Amino acid sequence: MTRPPADVPPCGEVLTRAQVEQTAATIVAMQEPSGAVPWTPGQHTDVWNHLESAMALMVGDQREAAERAFAWARATQRSDGSWPMKIVAGHVEDHSGESNMSAYAAVATWHHWLVARDEAFVRSMWPTVRRALDFVVALQLPFGGIAWSQEWHDGEPGTVNAEALLAGSSSIYHSLRAGVALAGLVGEPQVEWELAGGRLGHALREHRDLFLDKSTFSMDWYYPVLGGAVRGAAAHELLAERWDTFVVPGLGIRCVSTNPWVTGAETAELVLALDAVGDRGRALQLLADMQHLRTDDGSYWTGYVWPDEVNWPGEQTTYTAAAVILAVDALTAGTPGADIMRGTTLAPDFAEIGLECGCTSADGSGEGVAGVARRTA
Repeated sequence: MTRPPADVPPCGEVLTRAQVEQTAATIVAMQEPSGAVPWTPGQHTDVWNHLESAMALMVGDQREAAERAFAWARATQRSDGSWPMKIVAGHVEDHSGESNMSAYAAVATWHHWLVARDEAFVRSMWPTVRRALDFVVALQLPFGGIAWSQEWHDGEPGTVNAEALLAGSSSIYHSLRAGVALAGLVGEPQVEWELAGGRLGHALREHRDLFLDKSTFSMDWYYPVLGGAVRGAAAHELLAERWDTFVVPGLGIRCVSTNPWVTGAETAELVLALDAVGDRGRALQLLADMQHLRTDDGSYWTGYVWPDEVNWPGEQTTYTAAAVILAVDALTAGTPGADIMRGTTLAPDFAEIGLECGCTSADGSGEGVAGVARRTA
């Protein structure tokens, strides 16, 4: 484990418990009467960021608001297990079902279990989680990645967008481990999820070049580590490869490598990824560096363009506040949910069985390693 430098304050001095609760209150202030948590008032709600906010509300001692958020998720899920990609004030703006967004119901439910140990709540969410992950694994592509979305037409599921996003599939890997853990808790094993997880983990470790090329985005850089598919020495090597491309000392990390724009949510997620692999020193430094985005009321600006010395866009977002709260919780072990990204309470890593990419799998099937794609970042 990397120790923090002497000039980096302990996490509790970067943000106190009172400040975490203040930030959680800013999320509540933006929650709609329906329970939906939009990006910011007047903007859309998507279920991934909505559920991340619910997790942060659990950490920030806002359980009633969190329960309303989970109730909204149960009420708005469609029969195929997906949610509309964009909902604005209760009206669907984009009907498409995004696989990663749907899968995150499993992570949020497992996090609630870790914090509250409320089995009745888990059982109330289990049908939602089961439908969501069944939808997701049905979108798995032959090489192991997960198709990123499915269109909807005339109120019915339509064309599958049969390409996979690296960041999204990395998050799905995390969700599948949470889902299998929940399946064990309720006594309903889901073998198909485990098989899908094994194929997906292999793709994330060995075939990153087969995903859509979004390499200018920092999320594609750190998400294989954050989602848990890449850990150990390989994780440290992966983070080192593009550290200087994305990290801006004293400010945070770029959202996109081509733009002089640091963003709070991506910085906080990298904090979580670093903590997950034991690099606590750099995690604390980045958490401290991005506090220039904090406002007096405890909310967070989305980002900062440093040549212009201006916060852009001119809004404070719930998903940024939520990511910061979860990062602080991880570094302080403030709640029993602090482990959610480290993943030691989740289902174990999946065996690589039944691969369709030409590699030899754990059960000896496949055509050998001659056809293994080049490993890329």
